[in-house]
Amino acid sequence: MRIAYAIVPLVQYFGDLTLSAVTRETCRGYGRSRTKVTKRDPKTKEPLETAPLGVGTIRKELGVLAAAISYCKEEGRVVNPPKVHLPEKPEPKDRWLTRSEAARLLRAAWRNPEATHLAKFILIGLYTGTRKTAILQLRFMPHTGGGHVDTERGMMYRRGAGQVESKKKRPPAKIAPRLLGHLRAWERNGKGRHVIEFDGNGVGSIKTAWATAVREAGLEGTGVTPHTLRHTAITWAMQAGADIYEAAGYFGVSVETMFKVYAHHHPDHQENAVAAVGRGGRKL
Repeated sequence: MRIAYAIVPLVQYFGDLTLSAVTRETCRGYGRSRTKVTKRDPKTKEPLETAPLGVGTIRKELGVLAAAISYCKEEGRVVNPPKVHLPEKPEPKDRWLTRSEAARLLRAAWRNPEATHLAKFILIGLYTGTRKTAILQLRFMPHTGGGHVDTERGMMYRRGAGQVESKKKRPPAKIAPRLLGHLRAWERNGKGRHVIEFDGNGVGSIKTAWATAVREAGLEGTGVTPHTLRHTAITWAMQAGADIYEAAGYFGVSVETMFKVYAHHHPDHQENAVAAVGRGGRKL
């Protein structure tokens, strides 16, 4: 679905150009052309204000173009493909929820009778750090379109049997006892086979429910997105002293990313280095 969203603006900008027109300057021009509506007329819904899209989004969209050109080369349709120039990669986000913020967000979802599915989503995100799409695809039995939870053995399989592993790793994960209790209750009392369900059906989008819960929790404008739950789960694990290598395997994060983004939250972070520096300077 994300690829489909990227194709529309790419076609609008590059659609009438030849492949040779993909240059550093046109790639920069594409980035400048991408904006989002930040304010609309309350009556007509006409856009009143816009703002540039984030660098991360621009990189993802141009990455789709690069992948398409690479595919054409592999199929023999392009001999000398142009290079797609991506903007510099932004620094990784370090936005995570405090325990108080997480409680407020969860409370806002539970109190909304139209958003109990979101409350389940939030719990799974906080306990497992699983990505949004993978959570929404979860069922209580194996299937080819996504992962499933085995409430008898206490395991979550984030990837379906028919899904190919991608760069975004989806390793199996042991389910924490508290979450497992919730999952067993949802399985007994649910109307369908989906873990995240609304009136017995699977949920394809949480955009509206999420925005409402964020607003009700007083977190609007603070950069909290569904992906923040993943950052939060990993950060809390580090703060609790989890082994960094085991955590990398559990959350499906590279060890490099763990050290670059999350290691500084660990209570033992740089302890050996600090101790060594202290020993070296003890005569000062």
